[in-house]
Amino acid sequence: MMRSKTALVIFAGTLLAGLPAAATAQTVVAATGAAGQVHLLPATMETTQLGWYDNAQKPVLTIKPGDSVVMETMMHFHDRLVPGATLDMLLKIRQELQGSGAHTLTGPIYVEGAEPGDVLKVKINRIVPRSYGVNMNYPGIAGQFPKEFPEGRVRYVYLDWDNKVAEFLPGVFVPLRPFPGILGVARAEPGRYSTVPPGRYGGNLDLRELTAGSTLYVPVFVKGALLWASDAHAAQGNGEVNLTGIETAFREFNITIDVIKGRSLEWPRVETPTHWLTLGYDEDLNKALDILKAETVKFITEERRVAAADAQRIMMQRWDCRISEVVDIVKGTFCFNPKDARARPPAALPSKETASDYVTVGSNADLNKAMDAASMAMINLIAEKRQLDRLDAYGLASVAMDCRIAPPAGGDVAVHCLMPKSLWRAAARRP
Repeated sequence: MMRSKTALVIFAGTLLAGLPAAATAQTVVAATGAAGQVHLLPATMETTQLGWYDNAQKPVLTIKPGDSVVMETMMHFHDRLVPGATLDMLLKIRQELQGSGAHTLTGPIYVEGAEPGDVLKVKINRIVPRSYGVNMNYPGIAGQFPKEFPEGRVRYVYLDWDNKVAEFLPGVFVPLRPFPGILGVARAEPGRYSTVPPGRYGGNLDLRELTAGSTLYVPVFVKGALLWASDAHAAQGNGEVNLTGIETAFREFNITIDVIKGRSLEWPRVETPTHWLTLGYDEDLNKALDILKAETVKFITEERRVAAADAQRIMMQRWDCRISEVVDIVKGTFCFNPKDARARPPAALPSKETASDYVTVGSNADLNKAMDAASMAMINLIAEKRQLDRLDAYGLASVAMDCRIAPPAGGDVAVHCLMPKSLWRAAARRP
């Protein structure tokens, strides 16, 4: 009896979870009865690498366009970031990785026919994370405010996938929306590069909209593209201010990969069921915003087939843009662009507390400073309003705050950070 493709994917995930730790990159390939094949890629020491990309890295899997891959990912530090690991242990590991990232990459995957100038299309079909996650603040060495928060803290949390929440603090429940922090291809430049900064090749985008059902379009820079995935998140705020969301690992990360010939992109784009997302990344948030605006105008010009002046006007009418992260050396911004041309423009951003959200605003000619002001104000606000330890407030902001950019109007630019009041519920009963 022929299995349907959906049924096979579930079967494949079961097989993958049962593979021994010593399994190698010699993956199982199963016929689906539909276009493409399904490949199983376990996360082992042979199929992963820690903290760096290299376009000379030997592929662990070769696939054809249209194939699907059901892979695993590991926690940071080759699965050493697990409940029980102390802050001292993690700091020691970081010292060993000077110049590299903490991310354990699964891959690379070689895609036949992908060449420089093409676009790789990566559709996320299904994500099944582990049952635990972690949020960390490294003492005085990382995050948006290392000097203001010199204390370190590691917080492990249970991920309740039945109810899709994690009780991050007593009575504070963060909704779970799993996504890969890292999904990207090899850089054009030879040599080893840290996994920390994102770029035109994707990588550590920390873009929380890359959930199941979304699709990443990323430029190809080397033959075969060489695709990696890592940095699994169960949840993350827009900003990721203390460096981490709720970090986890994926028991199943199920993607379908295709190659688009004859179409070039300067920067990655993301498609969701309802929107296209344009991106802008740079070490300076002001330059990231300039890239974002240029990419958005370009996208609208192509999509709507209008002149650049009309695209600029449409962009401003539909402006709904956020800050993805500010902690990975290269900082990120993105805009939602609705597929439905008749969709209503988004409501004006609130400037003060509403019935549903705590709200803080930072305004400055420098977007970096506006983001600093708005996010620090939110940390202080929820610490005071909810009587939280400031380090706990910092962590909660990192996993649940939503920082949005107001429509640019010349002069100062404003950042509005929102924190849902719905996070606070009655504390769970303990046995």
